[in-house]
Formats: sequence, C-alpha cells, structure tokens
Amino acid sequence: MTRTERSEFLVIGGGIGGLATALALAREGRRVRVLEREPQFGEIGAGLQLAPNSSRVLDRLGVLSDVTRDAFFPRRLVLRDAMTNDPITAMETAEPFLERFGYRYFVTHRADLHRAIQVACEDSGLVELLASKHVLRVEPRPGGALVACADGSAYETEALIAADGLHSRTRTMLIEDGEPEDSGYVAYRGTVPIEALGEHGGLREPDGMVIWVGPGLHLVQYPVRRGELVNQVATFDTRRCPAGTDDIGRQLDRVFERTCPEVAHGVALMDHTRRWPLLDRAPMRGWSRGNITLAGDAAHPMLQYLAQGAGQAIEDSVALADSVTAHPGDIEAAFAAYESHRYPRTARVQTTAHTWGEILHIDGVGAVMRNALLSQRADDDFEIVDWLYGYDPTGCSHRDRELAR
Repeated sequence: MTRTERSEFLVIGGGIGGLATALALAREGRRVRVLEREPQFGEIGAGLQLAPNSSRVLDRLGVLSDVTRDAFFPRRLVLRDAMTNDPITAMETAEPFLERFGYRYFVTHRADLHRAIQVACEDSGLVELLASKHVLRVEPRPGGALVACADGSAYETEALIAADGLHSRTRTMLIEDGEPEDSGYVAYRGTVPIEALGEHGGLREPDGMVIWVGPGLHLVQYPVRRGELVNQVATFDTRRCPAGTDDIGRQLDRVFERTCPEVAHGVALMDHTRRWPLLDRAPMRGWSRGNITLAGDAAHPMLQYLAQGAGQAIEDSVALADSVTAHPGDIEAAFAAYESHRYPRTARVQTTAHTWGEILHIDGVGAVMRNALLSQRADDDFEIVDWLYGYDPTGCSHRDRELAR
C-alpha cells in the first residue's frame, strides 16, 4: 500500500521558478518539498538576461553574489539593423543605470543561476529536493491537496504551488484555456567560443549586448561565462520561410542569408539541428483555487521579447512568500491575494512582450518609422523601462524607496 507523506508546502517543478519559490518560502521559515520530474535537478539552455527587477529579488534571497560570480555585465544594450548593420538605438547600463535602478543589467548562463538557487535551497535545511517524481495526478482536498506520482509515491500538502512550466498539468485543472498559442516564430539557441566570431558579430560590441533586428527575424548576441563564450539566439517567423525549405537547418540558413555579414556569420556557427517554437498564452485569471496556486510559466507564459520569463517567475517567488506571511494560517486567502497582486503586473509584461515582438520584426515603412523614432532617444533615457526594471514585487519601486529615505 502506498504511503502518503505530508508536507507543509509542496512545489511541483524544480526549475528556476520552482526553486526560487521554495527558497523564498524557506527564508520565511517554511518547510518545503520540491518534486522534479527529471532524474536530476538542472537547467537546459544557455544564456539568460536578468534585469534589476530580478536582481532585487535575488539579492533579497541571498544568492545574487553567487549568481553573478561568472556573469557578464554589459555596458550597453544595442539595437542594430540586421540587414544593414546600422545602429538604431542603445541603452547605457553602467553607472547612470545603476543609479536609477539600484542594480546593473547582467547576463549569465542559465545553469549558473539554477545552481546558485539550488545550493541555497540545500543549505537552508528547510527544502527537500526530490528528483524522478513524475506527477500524474493532483487532487484538491479540504485544506490542501494530494499529489500522486508515477513511481507510486503520494504527497499530501497544506499548500501546493505548481511551477511546472508552459504545459502545466495543474493549470489544466484550474483554467480551461486549451493549448498554448503558437506565435509562428521559432528560436535557435546556443553558445560559441568568442574566438569563433573572429572580427565579426559580437566583437563589434565587446562590452555590450547586441540585438540585430530585421523583417520577421532577429539575432541576439552577448558574452557569458566571463566572456569566454557568446550566447546567440536566432529567431524568425516560419510563416515567411521561402518555399521548398522544409528542413529546419536549411530554413535557418535561407532566412538569414540576406542579412549583413556580421549576422550571417554568427548564424552560420549555430547548431542547426534543434529549435524551440515560441509559445505563450493570453493573460488569464484563475491561477489559484483553494490551497493550490501556479507560479512562473504555469501561470503566465510569455514570449521572449522582453527577456522576462525567468524574471517574472523570480518575482513570483517573494510575492507568494510575502503573501503567505501576511495571511498566517490561511493559505487560501494567501494564494488569492498573491494572484490578485501579481496578475496586473504579469499581464502587462505578457502583452508588452507581444507588442515588442511586432516592433522588432516590422517591415517596410514601419521599420523606417521605428528606426527614425528610436534613433532620437538618448542612450541614458530609461523612461521606456522604468515600469519594468524599477518594480519591486513587495509593492514599491526602487525610486519610491529612494524618495522615502
């Protein structure tokens, strides 16, 4: 007979969002058990961008210095035309940026971020990490929930947080909104040694991050791992692929063959065998029901154009923990308040990501107007990102706190 173990807090999903949530709860003195489907905890992928809204939370959780140990801090975020190599606009991310937001913008390897949070969870003494736990069933129970796994184990909990990603099983129980939406775009990702770029690509901005944009496509380049590697993300609209290019590697080459030499060279170095469709969902309420709630992509999956997927999951972690602390003994009220607090923020990020995808990939006259308008802004004008980077999930912005001192 299967023995059911009991947990105060149970998290489904051992990715960045799930571990950050566990750590945030542990920092509030809560015992947490995390169930991970894979045989071991870890992250796939390569580079990851983290803005001040993420750093603010990582600092509070006590892991920022570990996360940034091998990180790269660009001094500029640069937008260039992928067809002509002409600069469009840039944003300084050094001293004026630090003064404005309290933290620098940085990029790191996804595995480095995950590892730092995992180690902090292990060192807390309050987080139990269980791998090879494929969740098959979630049952709401009075005052909690029951989770059943494929290996026959079962867990009863007073508070269940599902951070199990875009295809969350738990979400389907809470929200009836069908399958994720396919944007039509795909992304190829990977790192290359910086020497491989030679005099092309990323070396044009050795202390910056570059986004090259064109009709229905873009390429992102930035150093990671102490500048030894360059992370590249090539994205394009599959609906605009030339006829007769069904092979996914050939599609990548054909789409980017008309770009400037710097972009074409970088794309040629990429792994052509694997790509990721870009999926998301429309903003939707209803993440929480009783003593069950969602976090990260399970609650609010978004397109990549603001580089905020991980950032919003990280914000969720402390917002949820704070809500639990603010509602002692009432998990249902805590989870309802957490959703109410987070929904307007995450919905705005989701919809703005959509908008920026359209702006980056526009063609014709629209691209000319985009370039003309963006070229007029100063490199130290941060108004466009104040709402995003200045946000604190506890409810006040960095600038608000500075004014209050």
